[in-house]
Amino acid sequence: MQIRRPWLRRASVTAVSAAALVAMAAPADAAPADRAPTAAAAATAAAAADVDYGTWQKDCQAVMDQALPYLKQRIAATKPGEKQAIVFDIDNTTLETDFGFSYPQPANKPVLEAARYAQERGVALFFVTARPDIVYAFTDYTLKQAGYRVSGLYVRNFIDLFKNVADYKTAQRVSIENKGYTIIANIGNSATDLSGGHAEKTFKLPDYGGRLS
Repeated sequence: MQIRRPWLRRASVTAVSAAALVAMAAPADAAPADRAPTAAAAATAAAAADVDYGTWQKDCQAVMDQALPYLKQRIAATKPGEKQAIVFDIDNTTLETDFGFSYPQPANKPVLEAARYAQERGVALFFVTARPDIVYAFTDYTLKQAGYRVSGLYVRNFIDLFKNVADYKTAQRVSIENKGYTIIANIGNSATDLSGGHAEKTFKLPDYGGRLS
């Protein structure tokens, strides 16, 4: 694996990705001031040079090679009346955010494979992200275009932006449980995605010391 330089911290890259999404959605004839976030889009794409894509995919596959057998076993053991759910992070977990910017963003294939197995067997997929609510519609559309069935998408409102990310994400899992779901797995690429409990099992994808958002 070749990592050439440190990258922005998680919250910063998420903000850059959000700005880039807004930029991609701007009309082609928009005034220059309206299209200023395109610089953020370029910065996001630059992360592809920080971490080798092939290595990242191989490392993601290694994690999901552990997750998928567990999911198959756990789904097969569904109790009568049990509503199963999986909670996913988005950036560089379900979507390939930092490896060349495009809209819609492509799915992270090893994760999509497991998600499809689960959703085809009635498991609800929830997505909890640090992205701000200004890009809710873009994010929802992208996830669905990538092949995910979105049972719920949680983004941060203005107040949430001032909260600790790990606490915010834990609170969303509690909310999902309060809807009657059993969270059989929580999948993300950062400690803030997975800490705080409220999931039967967690699976951490690589972020290479915070170099990926």
